[in-house]
Amino acid sequence: MRLPRRVPWAHVGELEQVCSWIFMDEADLEAKTFAINRLSAWKAATALPHALESTLAILVARSLDATSQTATQGALVLRQTYAAAIIRMVNGLVDPLQVGVYARSIASIAAQLGLPSWLVELRHAATHEDLPSLELLREAAHESLSWLLNNYFLPTINPATSVPTPAPLRPVAPLLHSYKLLMKIVTRDASMRKQHQPEIDAVVRNIERWIAEAKVSADLTIATIGWASDDNGSNDQSDLKEKWALENLCDALLDKGAIVPLSKKKRRTQAESLLPTNACLAVWVPLLQQLQSHHPNFSSVFTTRIMNSLLEDRVEPTFEASVIDIESAGSERDPTYDEYLVRWVVWATRTWKDSADNENDLCKDVILQIAPVLAPGSSGSVQKMKPLAALLQAVASGSKDLENAIELLVANTIVRPAQRWQTDDLSEMDERLRILISLDVTMTHADSGSASKNTETPEQVSQEIGWTLLGARSNWKPCPIGVYYAGSC
Repeated sequence: MRLPRRVPWAHVGELEQVCSWIFMDEADLEAKTFAINRLSAWKAATALPHALESTLAILVARSLDATSQTATQGALVLRQTYAAAIIRMVNGLVDPLQVGVYARSIASIAAQLGLPSWLVELRHAATHEDLPSLELLREAAHESLSWLLNNYFLPTINPATSVPTPAPLRPVAPLLHSYKLLMKIVTRDASMRKQHQPEIDAVVRNIERWIAEAKVSADLTIATIGWASDDNGSNDQSDLKEKWALENLCDALLDKGAIVPLSKKKRRTQAESLLPTNACLAVWVPLLQQLQSHHPNFSSVFTTRIMNSLLEDRVEPTFEASVIDIESAGSERDPTYDEYLVRWVVWATRTWKDSADNENDLCKDVILQIAPVLAPGSSGSVQKMKPLAALLQAVASGSKDLENAIELLVANTIVRPAQRWQTDDLSEMDERLRILISLDVTMTHADSGSASKNTETPEQVSQEIGWTLLGARSNWKPCPIGVYYAGSC
C-alpha cells in the first residue's frame, strides 16, 4: 500500500477549478490569471508537483506573450521564457526515471512516458543549438499543456479515468540469448575473449538498461509517473520497482535454454556436487555476479522466483481454481528441469550466503518455503518431493541445528516398501492376543491385603477382567475419564 503524500490543495475540487480555469477557454485571459495566482499561492505554501510547476511556467510564458504590446517587443524574452518552461518540463519528467547503472537516452524514456518525441528534439535544440522560433515554441507550449491535461489533471481529478497505456516493455530474452552465444564462444576458446569482450560488455550494459526500462514500466504500472512533490516512501517505491524489474528478468532466466539447458543430456552432472554443470556456470556466473553487485536484492529475488517455480504445481487446488486446462493436464512437468533449478538454488545459497543480509538469509528463506510442502500429512507425490528434499539437505548441510530440524521433513519423502499380508502375520497376532489376555489387569482395592492378592486363581482373574461395579467401601472418588485409578485419586 502506498503511503499518503502531501498535496497543495485542500480537496480535489480546488484542483478541478484550476483545471477549468486553464483549459475551459483558451481566450479567457482573466481565468488564466486566476490559475496563475492560485498556483503561485500553492507554491508559496508548499512544494508543487512537477506537473503543476511546469503548468505554471507555461502559463506565465503564455500570459507574457498575450500582454506584449508589439510583435518585436520582448521577442527574445518570450522565446527564452517558452524555451525554459519546456526544457524544465521535459527534464523534470525524464530525470527521475534515469535510474540504473548505465544512462539511457532521453528519447527512450520519453517514449515510455508517451511524451511526443518532437518535444524532446525541441528541448535539445533549445539547450544546445539556436533557440527555436516563437511560433514553434507556442505550438510546443500548447502541446505540453494538452499532454499534462491527459496525463496529470484528468487522472488526478478522476482516478477512475483510464490512463494512457505506456509503450510495451521490450523482451529481455533476445539479450540473454545474445549473451549466451557470446559467452559460449569465449568459454570454448579463450583466445577469442579479447575479440568478443567489447560485445559482451555491450550486451551486459543493454541488460542493465532493460532493468532501468522495466523500472519505468513498473512506475507507470502503479500510476506514479513522478508527480509526487515529497519523498515520503520514495525508498519503498524504488525497492518495489527494482524488485518488479528483477522478477521479470529472473523469469526470463528460468526459461529453458537460459540457465537451464534445452538438452536433457547437458543437464546431467555429478549427483554428489548438486551444482550446475561447469559449462553452464562458466556462461552465466559472470552475469549473475554482476547483477548481484549492482542490485543487492537480486540474490533474494533469484532464489524466490526459482522456489516459486518449483512449488507452483504443488499447491493444492482451491474451489475457485477447479477448472482444469485440458492442454496442460496431459503434459507432465519435466523432473530434470526441477532438478537443475534445485542445483541453481544450492549454488546461490553457497555463493551469496556471506553477502546476504541477516534479515534476508537465503538458507532460511529456502527452508521456510519448502517446510510446508514436506511436512508430514501434506499431499503430494513423493517423486515430486525428491528434488525438494535434496535441496533441503544441501541447504542445511553444515549446520547441526538445521539438520536436526529437517530430519523429520526428509523422512517423509523416503519411499518405504509396501508390506504384504503373510500367513505368519495371523499367528503372530494370535500370540500377541494371548499375551494380553494373560496379563493381570485387575484393579487392586484398598481393603484387600497382599496375601489375598497372591492367592487369586486364574479363574478369578479371568472373571474380573473388564468393567466392575465398585462397592461402597471401594474408596472411589470422581476422576476425569482416562485417569488410571490406583486406590486414591
